[in-house]
Amino acid sequence: MKNFFILCCLWIACCAISAQEPCPQVIPALQQWKGGSGKLALPAEGNIVVNPADEAVLLSTAEILADDLSLMMGWNYSVKIGKPGKNDIYMALMKPDKELGDEGYKLSVNRYAGIEAPTRKGVFWGTRTLLQMLYKQQGKISKGTARDFPLFPNRGFMIDAGRKFFTLDYLKQYVKILSFYKMNEFQIHLNDNGFPQFFDNDWNKTYAAFRLESERFPGLTAKDGSYTKKEFTDLQRLGMEYGVNVIPEIDIPAHSLAFTHYNPEIGSKEYGMDHLDLYKEETYHFVDSLLDEYIGGENPVFIGPDVHIGTDEYNKKEAEQYRYFTDRYLKYIEKYGKTPRMWGGLKWLPGKTPVKAEGVTVNAWSYDWVDPEVSLKDGYKLINTCDTYLYIVPGAGYYREFLDHQWLYETWTPWMINRKQTLPEGTPGVLGGMFAVWNDQCGNGISQQDVHIRTFPAVQVLTERLWKGDNKQVPYKAFEALCKEMPEAPGINLSGKISPNKDVALTVPGKELLFTGKDTVQTALQEVGYPYTVEFKICPDEKTNISGVLFKGAHATVYTNWENTGRIAFSRDGYTFVFNSYRLPAGRWSSIRIEGDYKGTSLYVDGKLQERLEGRTMRVYNPKYKSMDEMRYQETLVFPLQQIGDTLNGFQGKLKDVSCRQGEM
Repeated sequence: MKNFFILCCLWIACCAISAQEPCPQVIPALQQWKGGSGKLALPAEGNIVVNPADEAVLLSTAEILADDLSLMMGWNYSVKIGKPGKNDIYMALMKPDKELGDEGYKLSVNRYAGIEAPTRKGVFWGTRTLLQMLYKQQGKISKGTARDFPLFPNRGFMIDAGRKFFTLDYLKQYVKILSFYKMNEFQIHLNDNGFPQFFDNDWNKTYAAFRLESERFPGLTAKDGSYTKKEFTDLQRLGMEYGVNVIPEIDIPAHSLAFTHYNPEIGSKEYGMDHLDLYKEETYHFVDSLLDEYIGGENPVFIGPDVHIGTDEYNKKEAEQYRYFTDRYLKYIEKYGKTPRMWGGLKWLPGKTPVKAEGVTVNAWSYDWVDPEVSLKDGYKLINTCDTYLYIVPGAGYYREFLDHQWLYETWTPWMINRKQTLPEGTPGVLGGMFAVWNDQCGNGISQQDVHIRTFPAVQVLTERLWKGDNKQVPYKAFEALCKEMPEAPGINLSGKISPNKDVALTVPGKELLFTGKDTVQTALQEVGYPYTVEFKICPDEKTNISGVLFKGAHATVYTNWENTGRIAFSRDGYTFVFNSYRLPAGRWSSIRIEGDYKGTSLYVDGKLQERLEGRTMRVYNPKYKSMDEMRYQETLVFPLQQIGDTLNGFQGKLKDVSCRQGEM
């Protein structure tokens, strides 16, 4: 009898162990998980309850979560103050916890889903985990308790908006994307310029842009895309709500052609007009006033804690004056209560002139330009931004089109500070990592969405390494599959992802639609991303609108009868691309198929390939290096499907059998 009792106890214990829920699959992976028994099925209509003592701090987090549940799950949740009940989502602050720190949280799922943390940011990160669990587990989440916290405090992405304009909406969407994956820094490079060899070797013709509104220097702001002061301040506030530090970067004293276009007197005649003249008083008056416009006064434009002043790639001959300039502006930024940041350059420009180190954060980007060991010894804090591993330069042919995601997942750590040095694990002063996208090839046709398909998978893998660290339990292939399954963020789908390998009919098969040039038809999809096929049958009228809109969406437009030539064309991001080899005949039906991938776009007519837009290049002589340089044009299209036709200048004729299909990228 005694043995039977022992066996029963062992059986019950084994059942209890086997009933424990496995660790939920989220990105980044949880640090700790203790599984409970069974799942909690949250209802489509419910409550988010905030602890009364924490209402002032957590109410906005609860409201954001309610909006996200609506966008991602189609659920309707109300925010209430009080005590949690069954099937509620509950938020509360807790006492400081050394292990959880400033960003960690505790997520408990039993009768309800509870999120507690020492700080608002920790609670917010807990909501991101909860959303991912709900999405992955289709509303039924594993019971258990997670304790989660980041391995590194700084986890970031830098975007070069100086050489390619990104709309404010795009930047806002990226704040939410980064936040969804617990990346907490978004550095925005606000000014830069192209390479003169692509502009007749003439600095006056070379593209340059400064993206912020300036009242002190009317005419300085770029004409082809910019942000008002209010817009940029609001972007930073959005970042604060979502746990993302939006870091403005004004790059000086090199990469400064936008400033010397405005005032040629401050440009260097010896090293090129993209260099500021470091010996002229007028240069310092200009930079002082420019920076003060954004960080000075009672209501500064830059409201976050950090301001980046660039300081990369100045000519080596002026090391001492460069060091003086850098030291001056690090102290200038600090005087306004900001933490200064800069790109590493002191190894390349050594000298006796001291440069402030205490309280300064450096992007350690190049073995040649920054010595990490010396920098740490001097007192700088470092963010690993190693160009070899973490730079994306679309269409350039050097650095990377896509980061090596598998290698990063399996091998890279922030201690691999450059291609020749790996610091000992735990080295004090290494804050984390940041990857960067540089748009060096000004005017090459790259689109915002082309940049996105390169950067989004990098967000997913870098956050895994910077938050979780090693994740030996999950092999790369399983992690990659999870990445592809996860959304970009609630309500965001910049890559135009739809169910792969399924034909989607966007109009009733066989039914002819008549378009008069003033009407539209809405479809079930916004757009379709790479790789895709869009098919339709079309019969234009004999007299049809010039450049009539055939398909239109938030990011692109497809036209028929482009400039009265009968050709099909498309535009996005300020560029227009034309299929020149084919004229669409009026008065008869043609079967059209357009295929697109991240390299180019193809037009098929009646099953025959008419033209592939890919591979066009500009070749120019570079006198500085006595070589031929190439710019490769990106003639790509994420296909717009939100509406067919247009109320102002739409397609005229008949259309039928519109469908699309997306493959695996």
